[in-house]
Amino acid sequence: MTSARKIIIDTDPGVDDAMAIFYALDSPELEVVGLTTIFGNARTDTTTYNALALLELAGRPDIPVARGADRPLTADAPFDTPADFVHGDDGQGNAGIPAPTGRAVDEDAAHFIVRTVMASPGEITLVPVGPLTNIALAMQLEPRLTENVREIVLMGGNAFTHGNATPAAEANIHNDPEAADIVFGATCPITMAGLDVTEKIQMTLADLARIGELGTVRADHLARILPFYLAFHETTDGLDGIHVHDSTAISYLIAPDAFTWVEQPVRVDTGQSFGRGRTVASHGHSGWEEPWAERTPVRILTGADSRWLVELELSRLAR
Repeated sequence: MTSARKIIIDTDPGVDDAMAIFYALDSPELEVVGLTTIFGNARTDTTTYNALALLELAGRPDIPVARGADRPLTADAPFDTPADFVHGDDGQGNAGIPAPTGRAVDEDAAHFIVRTVMASPGEITLVPVGPLTNIALAMQLEPRLTENVREIVLMGGNAFTHGNATPAAEANIHNDPEAADIVFGATCPITMAGLDVTEKIQMTLADLARIGELGTVRADHLARILPFYLAFHETTDGLDGIHVHDSTAISYLIAPDAFTWVEQPVRVDTGQSFGRGRTVASHGHSGWEEPWAERTPVRILTGADSRWLVELELSRLAR
């Protein structure tokens, strides 16, 4: 029997983060060895609280949580523009969550990532589903880090489609473009589950109703927090359902054959104009390559068996 893949989820919970965390915990192919927290859907104090609370709710308080950065890589001030209109003031759809009794480890996220990866060379997959600040900080802390990471599978970016934070940029990348450009320059394999694929995977109203009928503690929490997230999608995108963003990274780890992709090196626009945060893939045209030269090609997910993946996630959440 193949052993479970060890993963660290770098997360900013977040309604869809909660779903992705539960999905990973419910999947025997994966072993979650830690959560590291980051700003984005809420401030880092809130996302750390939520990470601890979600693990306790899931019956997994044994999994360590390391608090991460509270500001972008090059910013002087703490992050102060959380996506509360998407995820609620508490990051959990304004539905509340029982207060955690545990606390984060006495080690910041970057040091936790470095220590965990370097202790198990070639075994740890990093799964960032928020801004990439913690991963960039870890890479700066230990230059050999990505030589020892098994893979980075991230949710973020938009190589061939529009953004969702701006017309040019996806939210996770837009929140720290400088960090993202560092991470896309890593030497390990990188898979990008960005808007190119996540907006093609949709849970319908009927799917969300099924979550409410599963009768597990985890599913009951999701049923409480999803209405706020659903209302955002209805108002903003005109959807009768939700895009499956963060969970797509988990789905790829479990069932990569359900996806299609292209492989191209990626740079991130770190300018201060309207293109800031855009993920720009090289198309291989001779003479255009200088900014992308020496970069490992990124596996950019472009399509998926949407209905099959939704059924897979629902079946795992029912465990």
